[in-house]
This record gives sequence, structure tokens and C-alpha cells, in this order.
Amino acid sequence: MHFKLGLYEHQSAGAIQAMTDLLANAPELMDNGGEKIKTITITAYEPAFGIIGDPAKRKPTTRQSADHSMVYIIATLIRKAIENKANGLETKWEELILLPEDYSADAINNGTTRAIMDKIQFAHGGDEYDSKYPDGIPTSVIIEDTAGGTADSGLVLYPAGHARNATHDLAALLANKWTKLGAL
Repeated sequence: MHFKLGLYEHQSAGAIQAMTDLLANAPELMDNGGEKIKTITITAYEPAFGIIGDPAKRKPTTRQSADHSMVYIIATLIRKAIENKANGLETKWEELILLPEDYSADAINNGTTRAIMDKIQFAHGGDEYDSKYPDGIPTSVIIEDTAGGTADSGLVLYPAGHARNATHDLAALLANKWTKLGAL
């Protein structure tokens, strides 16, 4: 059903796609360390909402707890996007891929990541989302900025890597994953 395009919990794939798309379309959100981001609301299906969105997983301390924390995964993705933008890199999956270094003790305790984690909240999408799983990975993300504006991903059902995704080059994304992991 889904090829993981990096190191993350499978059920976060919809949120990763939504966030990658939102940051590519609103790069100003990454200015000044992401200070324009006021809140991030991730709406998901069960079991994602109950497992990787579990409030007990908001403060991971180990590699395994970070790997199963939607808050950590998305905050790390945003931190990488902020760093990449500052270094002139694009906001696309090939550059934002989550790798083993993103689950190190230093990464888990990164101040920027922790600050972003505090801005993330979850909502359960109810039957509208639950009925679409396991056909897809139904997730949406809304970012509210400090000026009162919002960026809305809309429903992401088939993120990159999903068997039904027709908008991304799966072979290229998998080649990117193998190249980056093989270079370790």
C-alpha cells in the first residue's frame, strides 16, 4: 500500500505530504526560524490519531518514541525545511527526507524542533477520515500564521509513496532514499 520514503511511522505519511506541500506553497512560513507559524492542526484518522497522535507521545526522549510521535516527525520536517531554506535548498521531499540523524539525541532535543512541537495540535477527522482508511492515509493540515492567515492542505489521501499516488515519481523518490541511506 505504501513505500516509506524515509524513516518515519507509516501513519504520518499523509501529514508529511500535507506539510511538504504547504511549506513549498508558503515559504514565508519558514522565515526567522518559523516564528510566523502560530498553530499547526493535524486532522487524522484512527488509528493514526490514537497511536502516533497520542498526547503521551508529545515529548519523546528516545529514538523509538520520536519515531512514533507525529508531533516530533512533523516538527523535525519543519525544522529541516527552515534550515534548508536558509541554506538555499528547496522545500521538497528529496531534501526533507527523515534520516537516522533526525532521531539522534541532539535532534530529539533540538530547541527549534521542541518549539515547533508546542505549536502542533491534533483533531480526529471522524467518520469522514476513518472511512477512507486503509484505502488511503487521510490527513489534512492547517497552519495558522501570526497575522491571522491560514494555509490549508486540504485532504491528503494518497501521499507520495502510496500505491495510488499518481503525482510523484516513486522510482526517483525511492532512489533518493536508497542513495541517502546507502551513503551513511
